[in-house]
Amino acid sequence: MGLSLRMWIVSILVLTQLVHGALCWGDDGHYSVCKIAQGYFEEDTVVAVKKLLPDYADGELAAVCSWPDEIKKLPQWRWTSALHFADTPDYKCNYEYSRDCPKDWCVTGAIFNYTNQLMSASVNSQSIVHYNLTEALMFLSHYMGDIHQPLHEGFIGDLGGNKIKVHWYNQETNLHRVWDDMIIESALVTYYNSSLPRMIHALQTKLKNGWSNDVPAWASCQINQATCPNLYASESIDLACKYAYRNATAGTTLGDYYFVSRLPVVEKRLAQGGIRLAATLNRIFSAKPKLSRA
Repeated sequence: MGLSLRMWIVSILVLTQLVHGALCWGDDGHYSVCKIAQGYFEEDTVVAVKKLLPDYADGELAAVCSWPDEIKKLPQWRWTSALHFADTPDYKCNYEYSRDCPKDWCVTGAIFNYTNQLMSASVNSQSIVHYNLTEALMFLSHYMGDIHQPLHEGFIGDLGGNKIKVHWYNQETNLHRVWDDMIIESALVTYYNSSLPRMIHALQTKLKNGWSNDVPAWASCQINQATCPNLYASESIDLACKYAYRNATAGTTLGDYYFVSRLPVVEKRLAQGGIRLAATLNRIFSAKPKLSRA
C-alpha cells in the first residue's frame, strides 16, 4: 500500500531509529505485544495484515507498533494524544466507559473505532475509500498495548502516575515511566542480557506452558464482539490500584522489592496484550477465527 506524505516522513524517522538501534524501552513493550500477536495469527490474518502494512515494515507488524507514539507530538497528529489512555477519577479503582471515556475519546473508544473501521472494510470493499486501513491497523495494534499497561488507566489527578515523582533505584523519574519503560529495561538487563528477543522468547514459552490454560479465556469476548476493551481497561485500573500505586507515593525510592514483585504483572500484561491483539485481528480478518498456538 502506498504511503501518504505524512506517513512517509514518519517512516523515515522510524527507519533512522531502527538503523541506529535507538529504540526506547517503551517501544520494546509495544514491539513485544505485536511480536507475540504475530505468532497467533490465522493464515487469513497474516495475508491481510501484510497487505495493509506500509512497505518499510517489511511484512512485520511489530516494526510499526510504536508508530502512534512517534507521531502524536507532531502538529497534525496531536488530536491522537488523548487516545492512549482512559484515566479514572482519583481513588476509583474501577472503570466505567460512560464516565471515563467522554465522547468515546479515550483508548477504549479508539480500540472500538479502529476495530470497526477494519471490520467494515473486511466485509465491504467500498469502505476502503472512507478509511486509511493502514493507519487503522497500526493505531489498533498500538492501543491494544497501551490499554494493558495499568497506568494508562490510572487516576486523573496524577495523570496516570506522570505527576508522581519517584526514584527508580538511583534514577529520578515518575511512576508512569517506571511502568512504561523501567521495569522492562531492568528485566532486560537483569535476566536477558539486554536482549529483547530473549525476553519475548521467554514470554512465548510461558504462553505455551504456564499460561496455556488461560489463553482461551484471555482471547475470548462476548458473543458477536470483535474486541472487548472495557474488560481490558477494568483489569488495568484494578492492577494499578493493587500494584502500581501501592507503596509508590511521591518521593519514594523503588528498588528490588518493587521490581521483583511487579515484573510478573508487566510480563503477564504484555502476553495478554499480544493474545488479545491476535484474537481481535483474527476475528476481523479470518472467516473462521480460532486462536492458533504459536
